Parts: sequence; C-alpha cells; structure tokens
Amino acid sequence: MRYRHWAPEYERIQAEFGFPAEKERLASERLIELLPKPALERAEQRIRARIRGRDVIVVGLAPHSGAPPVWMLPRVAEPPALVVADGAAERCLAEGLVPDVVVTDLDGPIPSEVTANARGALVLIHAHGDNVASLERWTPQFPGELAGSWSGAPERGLVNFGGFTDGDRAAYLAEYVGAPRILLYGFDFEHVDRREVAPETKRRKLEVARRVLDLLAREGRSRIETWAPDGTVSPYLPQSTQ
Repeated sequence: MRYRHWAPEYERIQAEFGFPAEKERLASERLIELLPKPALERAEQRIRARIRGRDVIVVGLAPHSGAPPVWMLPRVAEPPALVVADGAAERCLAEGLVPDVVVTDLDGPIPSEVTANARGALVLIHAHGDNVASLERWTPQFPGELAGSWSGAPERGLVNFGGFTDGDRAAYLAEYVGAPRILLYGFDFEHVDRREVAPETKRRKLEVARRVLDLLAREGRSRIETWAPDGTVSPYLPQSTQ
C-alpha cells in the first residue's frame, strides 16, 4: 500500500488519539540525527533485498504465543522471511530464529532487538511523539544494519510503509515490498497482557490494529493468512466495516 492510500487512515488515527503532528515531526528529526548515515540511504531497497519476493511470517507479541513453529511449514526452495514486531524478537531468538527484519518503536525488551541486530537482523526504528527518550538511549546501541521510519510522508531517508502498531506495520512492510503471502503469527486483538501499564489504551490500539490490518487485507496485493500455534493456517477475514 502506498503512502497516499495510507495517509487518510493515519489522519483518522491521529484525530482519535489526539497525536500532535508537531511532536511526531520533532521525533523524526531527532531520529535522523541519531541514525548513522548508511541507515538513511536506500532503506526501501535494502529491506526489499532481504525479502526478495518470498512469503513472509510476521510475528506479533500476543500473550503466550511463543516463537513460530517454522518446522511445521512445508519445505520450499525459498523459505519464508521472518519479520518480527519489537519484543517478538526475544521469543524468536530463544528458539534459534534470527529475524530478517525487526520493526520497533523501542517500547519492548530492547536488548533482544539489539542482539538480533548484532546477529544480522535489519532493525527498522520508528519515531513517534512519545519515544524520543528511547530513541536517544537505544539507537546508538544497535551495532548492525538499521533503517528509520515515522508516521509522515517518506522523506529525508525515513520510510513509511503504513500501519499503526509494530505488528501491523510489519505486515504493511511485507505487503509493500511484494510478499506474495503474509502469515500472521502471534496476533491477538482481544486480550491485553496484564502487565500493561495502560491496558485501556492498549485495548484501543489493538482495535485500531485490527482495523488497519482489515484495510490491508481488502486493498493490499498480498494474500494474508493467520497461522495458529497448532499449525493451522486460515485466511485472514476482515471484520471491521471501515
């Protein structure tokens, strides 16, 4: 999905949550200052090269989901790429799985993301109005390949493939770079981890995440499916009406 198609939906989200556009702009400027120069060059092409038209497993952080059971998938010449949402990197590394790409706004168990980066994962760091302190603390600690994103129009080396939370932004990334099929693993739009500091806000964000994934399923080019821990694969069925 291209930015011009995504932008109206994000404007709606900004209005719903009251996100100040100026704070997001300032965060993006700070991220640009913090990223090494190579991270601001050819980000889209570098991410596309890692996926190379393969199917993509997008790993979310649903409670108790664990790492994807990749051994259950049929053996193919080109195995699926692994694109994970922030803290899901920790679960994958625990099972010996190194992600191809980690999508993060730096609010999860970040040391595992740094480790994944050191082991070869490209980390896409997202700037938004409330994470400047995390950007400043953690961005310089990543030793490997990086890229940056924000909520506005792609510019100054930052990308925006669409999406709202880390999990659905990972799915939008996969669709943007041409994944034929997206397998969503570890996605739960109803249950909030009891350790969440602001559970009601998290619940609202999950509702929006479902809505924007529904939009991607209706209007995107990739076939989107849901992959359960027991190995069951089923079509992703949009539920929201708008």
